[in-house]
Amino acid sequence: MRQFIARVAILVPDYDEGIAFYCGRLGFDLIEDTDLGSGKRWVLVRPPGATETALIIAKAEGERQRAAIGNQTGGRVGFFLFTDDFARDHAAMLAVGVEVVETPRHEAYGTVAVFADPFGNRWDLLQPA
Repeated sequence: MRQFIARVAILVPDYDEGIAFYCGRLGFDLIEDTDLGSGKRWVLVRPPGATETALIIAKAEGERQRAAIGNQTGGRVGFFLFTDDFARDHAAMLAVGVEVVETPRHEAYGTVAVFADPFGNRWDLLQPA
């Protein structure tokens, strides 16, 4: 049996703001943006070269979801962007103003830096060892 995680939802205040950051600044590919009616959309993005896992850009609905924007993981790093070239991708992030909240460091498992999206979600940019 083969299993894998196919989709992970990330709450944002607005679909277009989510697309602007993930596709416009991080360079993710917009896989799908389907109007579902009543102001809802099915928006999928993923890093270039990714084939299985994608992010669902989910517009928060209601006070409970809006309160969770940027805090879906209680302030911990909750998302991990693996790269084959840390220096290239870190420099590209800095060039477009992505907020790097922890400077790069070398760990036994690889080179890593923590960055945040404009909504408060914390990510690791990680080149495995």
